[in-house]
Amino acid sequence: MQSRFDWNDLKFFLELGRRKKMVAAAKLLKVDHTTVSRRITALETAIGAKLFFKNEQGYQLSKAGEDLMPLAIQVENATAQAYENIGGEAHSFSGTVRIGAPDGIGTFFVAPRLSRFQEEHPDLQVDLIVMPRYFNLSQHEAHLSMSLARPKSGRLLGRKMTDYSLQFFASTIYLKKYGVPKNRQDLMKHKIVGYIDDMVYAPELRYMDEFGDLPVHFRSSSIIAQRQAIMAGTGIGVLPRFLAKDDPRLVPVLQDDYHITRSIWLLSHEDTTNLARIRAVSEFLQNEARANRDLFIAP
Repeated sequence: MQSRFDWNDLKFFLELGRRKKMVAAAKLLKVDHTTVSRRITALETAIGAKLFFKNEQGYQLSKAGEDLMPLAIQVENATAQAYENIGGEAHSFSGTVRIGAPDGIGTFFVAPRLSRFQEEHPDLQVDLIVMPRYFNLSQHEAHLSMSLARPKSGRLLGRKMTDYSLQFFASTIYLKKYGVPKNRQDLMKHKIVGYIDDMVYAPELRYMDEFGDLPVHFRSSSIIAQRQAIMAGTGIGVLPRFLAKDDPRLVPVLQDDYHITRSIWLLSHEDTTNLARIRAVSEFLQNEARANRDLFIAP
Protein backbone atom coordinates (compact mmCIF):
# COMPACT_ATOMS: atom_id res chain seq x y z
CA MET A 1 0.00 0.00 0.00
CA GLN A 2 2.79 2.42 0.84
CA SER A 3 4.33 2.07 -2.63
CA ARG A 4 1.05 3.27 -4.18
CA PHE A 5 0.56 6.18 -1.77
CA ASP A 6 1.37 9.61 -3.21
CA TRP A 7 1.84 12.19 -0.46
CA ASN A 8 1.03 14.97 -2.92
CA ASP A 9 -2.54 13.68 -3.01
CA LEU A 10 -2.96 14.93 0.56
CA LYS A 11 -2.94 18.52 -0.74
CA PHE A 12 -6.05 17.77 -2.77
CA PHE A 13 -7.66 15.96 0.15
CA LEU A 14 -7.02 18.87 2.51
CA GLU A 15 -8.41 21.55 0.22
CA LEU A 16 -11.52 19.60 -0.72
CA GLY A 17 -12.08 18.87 2.96
CA ARG A 18 -11.85 22.59 3.76
CA ARG A 19 -13.66 24.06 0.76
CA LYS A 20 -16.35 21.37 0.38
CA LYS A 21 -16.62 22.22 -3.32
CA MET A 22 -14.58 20.56 -6.07
CA VAL A 23 -14.38 23.74 -8.16
CA ALA A 24 -13.34 25.88 -5.17
CA ALA A 25 -10.57 23.43 -4.24
CA ALA A 26 -9.41 23.30 -7.86
CA LYS A 27 -9.25 27.09 -8.08
CA LEU A 28 -7.11 27.34 -4.97
CA LEU A 29 -4.80 24.55 -6.18
CA LYS A 30 -4.68 26.11 -9.67
CA VAL A 31 -5.78 22.94 -11.45
CA ASP A 32 -9.05 21.89 -13.08
CA HIS A 33 -11.71 20.09 -11.05
CA THR A 34 -11.16 16.80 -12.89
CA THR A 35 -7.59 16.75 -11.54
CA VAL A 36 -8.90 17.15 -7.99
CA SER A 37 -11.38 14.33 -8.55
CA ARG A 38 -8.70 12.08 -10.02
CA ARG A 39 -6.25 12.69 -7.17
CA ILE A 40 -8.93 12.09 -4.52
CA THR A 41 -9.89 8.83 -6.22
CA ALA A 42 -6.24 7.77 -6.31
CA LEU A 43 -5.87 8.53 -2.60
CA GLU A 44 -9.02 6.60 -1.72
CA THR A 45 -7.79 3.64 -3.77
CA ALA A 46 -4.40 3.68 -2.04
CA ILE A 47 -5.93 3.94 1.43
CA GLY A 48 -8.74 1.53 0.69
CA ALA A 49 -11.56 3.70 2.01
CA LYS A 50 -13.96 6.39 0.84
CA LEU A 51 -12.88 9.76 2.22
CA PHE A 52 -15.88 11.86 1.18
CA PHE A 53 -19.59 11.62 0.60
CA LYS A 54 -21.54 14.22 -1.32
CA ASN A 55 -24.71 15.99 -0.24
CA GLU A 56 -26.44 19.31 -0.98
CA GLN A 57 -23.74 21.22 0.96
CA GLY A 58 -20.94 19.70 -1.11
CA TYR A 59 -18.27 17.14 -0.24
CA GLN A 60 -18.34 16.07 3.41
CA LEU A 61 -15.71 13.99 5.18
CA SER A 62 -16.55 10.35 5.82
CA LYS A 63 -15.44 8.65 9.05
CA ALA A 64 -12.20 7.63 7.29
CA GLY A 65 -11.79 11.19 6.04
CA GLU A 66 -12.23 12.58 9.55
CA ASP A 67 -9.57 10.17 10.80
CA LEU A 68 -7.18 11.18 8.02
CA MET A 69 -7.66 14.95 8.34
CA PRO A 70 -5.52 15.58 11.48
CA LEU A 71 -2.76 13.34 10.09
CA ALA A 72 -2.80 15.21 6.77
CA ILE A 73 -2.61 18.51 8.63
CA GLN A 74 0.44 17.26 10.53
CA VAL A 75 2.12 16.46 7.21
CA GLU A 76 1.21 19.93 5.89
CA ASN A 77 2.59 21.61 9.02
CA ALA A 78 5.77 19.54 9.00
CA THR A 79 6.36 20.36 5.34
CA ALA A 80 5.93 24.09 5.95
CA GLN A 81 8.18 23.99 9.02
CA ALA A 82 10.88 22.08 7.13
CA TYR A 83 10.78 24.65 4.36
CA GLU A 84 11.23 27.48 6.84
CA ASN A 85 14.06 25.70 8.66
CA ILE A 86 15.93 25.31 5.40
CA GLY A 87 15.61 29.04 4.92
CA GLY A 88 12.89 29.50 2.32
CA GLU A 89 10.25 31.50 4.14
CA ALA A 90 12.64 32.79 6.78
CA HIS A 91 13.83 35.39 4.24
CA SER A 92 10.96 35.73 1.77
CA PHE A 93 7.40 34.98 2.84
CA SER A 94 5.35 32.89 0.44
CA GLY A 95 2.36 30.62 0.60
CA THR A 96 -1.06 31.44 2.02
CA VAL A 97 -2.33 32.86 5.29
CA ARG A 98 -6.07 32.75 5.97
CA ILE A 99 -7.56 35.23 8.43
CA GLY A 100 -11.04 34.68 9.84
CA ALA A 101 -12.75 37.78 11.21
CA PRO A 102 -16.20 39.04 12.20
CA ASP A 103 -17.77 41.23 9.53
CA GLY A 104 -17.27 44.56 11.29
CA ILE A 105 -13.58 44.55 12.08
CA GLY A 106 -12.77 42.38 9.07
CA THR A 107 -14.35 44.79 6.60
CA PHE A 108 -13.65 48.16 8.21
CA PHE A 109 -10.27 47.61 9.86
CA VAL A 110 -8.40 44.58 8.50
CA ALA A 111 -9.24 44.73 4.78
CA PRO A 112 -8.04 48.34 4.18
CA ARG A 113 -4.70 47.62 5.87
CA LEU A 114 -3.74 44.36 4.19
CA SER A 115 -2.74 46.00 0.91
CA ARG A 116 0.27 47.66 2.53
CA PHE A 117 1.36 44.37 4.08
CA GLN A 118 1.07 42.56 0.76
CA GLU A 119 3.03 45.27 -1.02
CA GLU A 120 5.89 44.47 1.34
CA HIS A 121 5.42 40.70 0.82
CA PRO A 122 4.22 40.25 -2.78
CA ASP A 123 4.71 36.46 -2.78
CA LEU A 124 2.36 35.97 0.16
CA GLN A 125 -1.31 35.21 -0.51
CA VAL A 126 -3.61 36.54 2.22
CA ASP A 127 -7.21 35.27 2.33
CA LEU A 128 -9.61 37.26 4.52
CA ILE A 129 -12.72 35.27 5.48
CA VAL A 130 -15.30 37.75 6.80
CA MET A 131 -18.18 36.03 8.59
CA PRO A 132 -19.90 36.50 11.98
CA ARG A 133 -19.02 33.07 13.39
CA TYR A 134 -16.28 30.95 14.94
CA PHE A 135 -13.51 29.47 12.75
CA ASN A 136 -12.07 25.97 12.99
CA LEU A 137 -8.32 26.53 13.33
CA SER A 138 -7.56 22.86 13.99
CA GLN A 139 -8.60 22.02 10.42
CA HIS A 140 -6.93 25.14 8.99
CA GLU A 141 -10.22 26.73 8.02
CA ALA A 142 -8.18 29.77 9.00
CA HIS A 143 -4.64 30.20 10.30
CA LEU A 144 -5.57 33.24 12.39
CA SER A 145 -8.98 34.27 13.67
CA MET A 146 -10.36 37.20 15.59
CA SER A 147 -12.54 36.28 18.52
CA LEU A 148 -14.43 38.18 21.21
CA ALA A 149 -13.19 35.76 23.86
CA ARG A 150 -9.91 34.17 24.87
CA PRO A 151 -9.82 30.40 24.23
CA LYS A 152 -10.38 28.36 27.39
CA SER A 153 -9.41 24.92 26.12
CA GLY A 154 -7.82 23.05 23.25
CA ARG A 155 -4.58 23.84 21.45
CA LEU A 156 -5.43 27.42 20.59
CA LEU A 157 -3.30 30.39 21.58
CA GLY A 158 -4.85 33.80 22.15
CA ARG A 159 -3.29 37.25 22.21
CA LYS A 160 -5.34 40.30 23.04
CA MET A 161 -5.43 42.49 19.97
CA THR A 162 -7.30 45.40 21.51
CA ASP A 163 -10.17 46.46 23.72
CA TYR A 164 -12.91 48.43 22.00
CA SER A 165 -15.78 50.66 23.04
CA LEU A 166 -19.44 50.38 22.03
CA GLN A 167 -22.22 52.90 22.50
CA PHE A 168 -25.55 54.00 21.06
CA PHE A 169 -25.51 55.81 17.73
CA ALA A 170 -28.21 57.34 15.56
CA SER A 171 -28.18 59.11 12.22
CA THR A 172 -28.68 62.83 11.85
CA ILE A 173 -31.74 61.96 9.73
CA TYR A 174 -33.33 59.94 12.53
CA LEU A 175 -32.60 62.47 15.29
CA LYS A 176 -34.01 65.32 13.23
CA LYS A 177 -37.24 63.37 12.75
CA TYR A 178 -37.68 61.75 16.19
CA GLY A 179 -35.58 63.86 18.55
CA VAL A 180 -32.66 63.01 20.82
CA PRO A 181 -33.37 60.65 23.76
CA LYS A 182 -32.25 62.12 27.08
CA ASN A 183 -32.42 58.99 29.24
CA ARG A 184 -33.47 55.34 29.27
CA GLN A 185 -37.15 56.25 29.55
CA ASP A 186 -36.84 58.27 26.35
CA LEU A 187 -34.96 55.43 24.67
CA MET A 188 -37.89 53.07 25.31
CA LYS A 189 -40.00 55.26 23.01
CA HIS A 190 -37.57 55.02 20.10
CA LYS A 191 -36.98 52.45 17.37
CA ILE A 192 -34.00 50.23 18.20
CA VAL A 193 -31.64 48.35 15.87
CA GLY A 194 -29.99 45.15 17.13
CA TYR A 195 -29.09 41.50 16.63
CA ILE A 196 -31.45 38.58 15.98
CA ASP A 197 -31.46 36.83 19.36
CA ASP A 198 -31.30 33.24 18.16
CA MET A 199 -28.55 34.02 15.63
CA VAL A 200 -26.07 35.66 17.99
CA TYR A 201 -22.98 33.46 17.66
CA ALA A 202 -21.06 34.81 20.68
CA PRO A 203 -22.37 35.67 24.16
CA GLU A 204 -20.27 38.86 24.13
CA LEU A 205 -22.64 40.25 21.49
CA ARG A 206 -25.65 40.07 23.80
CA TYR A 207 -24.99 43.58 25.08
CA MET A 208 -28.60 44.66 24.57
CA ASP A 209 -29.42 42.56 27.64
CA GLU A 210 -27.50 45.14 29.68
CA PHE A 211 -30.01 47.85 28.75
CA GLY A 212 -33.17 46.04 29.72
CA ASP A 213 -36.11 45.17 27.48
CA LEU A 214 -35.67 47.71 24.68
CA PRO A 215 -38.13 47.59 21.76
CA VAL A 216 -36.00 46.27 18.88
CA HIS A 217 -37.52 47.46 15.60
CA PHE A 218 -34.93 46.17 13.10
CA ARG A 219 -32.75 43.08 13.60
CA SER A 220 -29.85 41.62 11.64
CA SER A 221 -27.16 38.98 12.18
CA SER A 222 -24.63 41.40 10.62
CA ILE A 223 -23.20 44.42 12.41
CA ILE A 224 -22.54 46.03 9.02
CA ALA A 225 -26.22 45.68 8.12
CA GLN A 226 -27.11 47.21 11.49
CA ARG A 227 -24.73 50.09 10.80
CA GLN A 228 -26.29 50.72 7.40
CA ALA A 229 -29.78 50.59 8.87
CA ILE A 230 -28.86 53.07 11.60
CA MET A 231 -27.26 55.37 9.03
CA ALA A 232 -30.42 55.21 6.88
CA GLY A 233 -32.53 56.42 9.81
CA THR A 234 -34.14 53.09 10.74
CA GLY A 235 -33.45 53.51 14.45
CA ILE A 236 -30.91 53.84 17.25
CA GLY A 237 -28.41 51.04 17.81
CA VAL A 238 -25.20 50.00 19.54
CA LEU A 239 -22.08 50.13 17.35
CA PRO A 240 -18.38 49.62 18.00
CA ARG A 241 -16.45 52.87 18.00
CA PHE A 242 -14.34 51.78 15.01
CA LEU A 243 -17.49 51.51 12.86
CA ALA A 244 -18.77 54.99 13.61
CA LYS A 245 -15.98 57.29 14.80
CA ASP A 246 -15.10 58.98 11.50
CA ASP A 247 -18.56 59.12 9.93
CA PRO A 248 -20.31 62.47 10.48
CA ARG A 249 -23.66 60.88 9.62
CA LEU A 250 -23.54 58.84 12.84
CA VAL A 251 -24.09 60.70 16.09
CA PRO A 252 -23.37 59.26 19.57
CA VAL A 253 -26.44 59.10 21.80
CA LEU A 254 -26.51 58.87 25.62
CA GLN A 255 -22.73 58.53 25.54
CA ASP A 256 -22.33 59.60 29.17
CA ASP A 257 -24.83 57.01 30.43
CA TYR A 258 -24.27 53.87 28.37
CA HIS A 259 -20.83 52.62 27.50
CA ILE A 260 -19.65 49.06 26.88
CA THR A 261 -16.17 47.61 26.50
CA ARG A 262 -15.31 44.37 24.76
CA SER A 263 -12.04 42.75 23.64
CA ILE A 264 -10.79 41.31 20.38
CA TRP A 265 -8.45 38.34 20.64
CA LEU A 266 -6.22 37.13 17.84
CA LEU A 267 -6.19 33.32 17.89
CA SER A 268 -3.80 30.85 16.32
CA HIS A 269 -3.20 27.10 16.57
CA GLU A 270 -0.19 25.59 18.32
CA ASP A 271 0.77 23.69 15.19
CA THR A 272 1.07 26.77 12.96
CA THR A 273 1.58 29.78 15.21
CA ASN A 274 5.39 29.73 14.77
CA LEU A 275 5.37 29.51 10.98
CA ALA A 276 7.11 32.66 9.80
CA ARG A 277 4.37 33.82 7.42
CA ILE A 278 1.65 33.39 10.06
CA ARG A 279 3.72 35.03 12.75
CA ALA A 280 4.40 37.98 10.43
CA VAL A 281 0.70 38.54 9.70
CA SER A 282 -0.16 38.19 13.39
CA GLU A 283 2.43 40.77 14.42
CA PHE A 284 1.30 43.13 11.66
CA LEU A 285 -2.32 43.02 12.82
CA GLN A 286 -1.38 43.54 16.46
CA ASN A 287 0.89 46.47 15.57
CA GLU A 288 -1.87 48.05 13.48
CA ALA A 289 -4.31 47.75 16.38
CA ARG A 290 -1.84 49.39 18.76
CA ALA A 291 -1.08 52.19 16.29
CA ASN A 292 -4.79 52.92 15.82
CA ARG A 293 -5.91 52.66 19.42
CA ASP A 294 -8.02 55.83 19.15
CA LEU A 295 -10.26 54.04 16.64
CA PHE A 296 -11.18 51.47 19.26
CA ILE A 297 -11.10 53.21 22.64
CA ALA A 298 -12.18 56.76 23.41
CA PRO A 299 -9.41 58.89 24.99
